[in-house]
Amino acid sequence: MNPSFYIPIVVLWILIFLLYRNRKAIVARKIIQKRNVKENTEMVELAKKFIGKECLISAFDSSHQFEGVIKEVTDGAILLEKNGTVEAINLDFVIRIREYPRKKNGKKKSVVLD
Repeated sequence: MNPSFYIPIVVLWILIFLLYRNRKAIVARKIIQKRNVKENTEMVELAKKFIGKECLISAFDSSHQFEGVIKEVTDGAILLEKNGTVEAINLDFVIRIREYPRKKNGKKKSVVLD
């Protein structure tokens, strides 16, 4: 086939990829601008209520979900421990924090659907 047939298809796929990638960057930029305007003290105070509990933490793009025990909450981050490793999660990008769901007998649910 003629190569000129494939060029518009490839260009279309590249444009779709760039638009999708750029959308996440725009959301992240808006969150950072909001933080510069005012402090995120409400989320810090709410996160402090979960210290010592096993929690599920959702990020802004909903493709990232962290689980573990919250050890410490500072002004800009949450320290999360799971299996002996410690993670720091930027509090500006956290949308949801919830305690790990449990069954009636106290065991952790094997599947968590949100």
